[in-house]
Amino acid sequence: MARKSARPTGHDDDAPVFVISVAAELAGMHAQTLRQYDRLGLVSPSRTRGGGRRYSTRDVQLLREVQRLSQEGVSLAGIQRILELENHVAALQSRVEELSAQLAEAQAAQAALTAGARVFAVGPRGEVVTVRPGQRPPRAPSSQALVVWRPNR
Repeated sequence: MARKSARPTGHDDDAPVFVISVAAELAGMHAQTLRQYDRLGLVSPSRTRGGGRRYSTRDVQLLREVQRLSQEGVSLAGIQRILELENHVAALQSRVEELSAQLAEAQAAQAALTAGARVFAVGPRGEVVTVRPGQRPPRAPSSQALVVWRPNR
């Protein structure tokens, strides 16, 4: 799969830096093949204002993967489906990581509450009272008071 290489820190694998001839040479294929893969949507390089293709390091890696699958006898439609499924799996894995982080955060908050952390609420007369997690503050005794509101005239 992906090999680590000695690159300066800050190098972006998604930066569109290679013209089609260089990308074709790096991927070990003909430039016309890259154009065909672009038309089919297998590899979609960035475009310059003039419409020229610019390939990233990630695009070149993807071209190599497409070439490998093709040489193993997988049809272009099959390769396209494989790439779609890989992208879907990557998106799902990312979502699982997000949800796992949210769950860990919620569990930490719950643990803080159940570990004797104090919870504050408003008491019957408007004062701050300490209660246990899940407990409600005591209610004010019933009042027979009547309040009349008269708007300013």
